[in-house]
Amino acid sequence: MTPRQTEKIKNKITKIRQALSADKRRWGGVYDDSHGLRYVPPGLFLQLQDYNGAIKYFKWFDKNFPDDSCFPIFLFEWTVALFKSDDIKGAEKKALRTFFSNTYLFDKSLNKQFLRFDKYEGSNWEQSSLADSFEYSKDQTDLLDFADWISKFLTSDKFYNIANEFVDIERKLKTEPTGQTRNALVKRRYSLLDNYS
Repeated sequence: MTPRQTEKIKNKITKIRQALSADKRRWGGVYDDSHGLRYVPPGLFLQLQDYNGAIKYFKWFDKNFPDDSCFPIFLFEWTVALFKSDDIKGAEKKALRTFFSNTYLFDKSLNKQFLRFDKYEGSNWEQSSLADSFEYSKDQTDLLDFADWISKFLTSDKFYNIANEFVDIERKLKTEPTGQTRNALVKRRYSLLDNYS
């Protein structure tokens, strides 16, 4: 990347931050961000290979959007940044959250055929079509170490045990009507990440 390209990306990050600040002022101290600008900076930080900058951004994001379920590609980028910052435990947990939000992204990044599960996909973000616009690949030089690590993590017993339970819950949610059983399944689904260590 040339110095000019680097500067252009840095300027874009600055403009997004300014736009988000203006959005907060406009709405009296809260963010609306209906355009989803908050999801853009991590990809820019990864282009710069500025993983510390990405981690600082994610901390800011967590503080300002605590209830945001997050876009799956954003979660993938968060996983990469944590891994590159040597926070392996955090990267594992975020990798699981990425998988929970879209089960196809890691296969796409590793150039693997999609594993298709007969499961509940309540939003477009959970469907395989999201991977069509996914541009991260194991072939990218700056992601070679991440690809090696995520390949090992995705085939570990630790991952399999949680992923299998998650997929089982999602299969049941596909047909389970609203009621006590469905509520218990949803609660169990969220507890899988809360109890991860």
